[in-house]
Amino acid sequence: MPLRAVVFDFDGVLVDSEPLHFRALRGGLQSEGIAIDEDEYYERYAAYDDRTAIRLALEQHGTPYDAERVGRTAKRKSELFDELLPGIPFFPGARELVRDLARELPLAIASGALRSEIERILAAGGLRECFRAVVGAEDVERTKPDPLPYASAVALLARESSGLRPEDCVAFEDTMAGIASARAAGLKVIGVTHTYPAEKLGAAHRVAPGLSAIARADLDALFA
Repeated sequence: MPLRAVVFDFDGVLVDSEPLHFRALRGGLQSEGIAIDEDEYYERYAAYDDRTAIRLALEQHGTPYDAERVGRTAKRKSELFDELLPGIPFFPGARELVRDLARELPLAIASGALRSEIERILAAGGLRECFRAVVGAEDVERTKPDPLPYASAVALLARESSGLRPEDCVAFEDTMAGIASARAAGLKVIGVTHTYPAEKLGAAHRVAPGLSAIARADLDALFA
């Protein structure tokens, strides 16, 4: 079967937002008396949605927590991230690849970020109309590495693309948990080395140094 749809992760794939997520999470955790550095963030928290990352950080630092504390910290992190939104850049080649693919294929996003954040950034970058579906952290009960985010994105696309199956789709991911999520859902995966080096993304079907290095023929070759 040929390639029929594409699902993108968001942070670390389309937009260079991970440094800003780190700064916002660090600020949110500081309000709870916890200090993290970049190494800890990328090693332990980068692949997860806000609430999971906060829970893991509280556990890592031996800090008691409950739903109220996690929610309070997540709210503070979101407020700080909103302040940083205007400074988020798209990765080289991101806009061009999305627009080229959208002319021929249905596109979706499956992300651990909040859908409201994704929608605002896409709109600011002139890309919102390119995506038929956006799945954010608030749209699923289980987040990456669980397959549900990708399964949900494919299901939304299938409403317009009759008979679409996960195995007809390719995902773009930058983290090990994201690759595991997409593969478990049945998609082919291209790992992009924006966040982690190629040797950490070996579970992907192909690894690329960036979106500018990807052509439509490369995607079709995964389905040959």
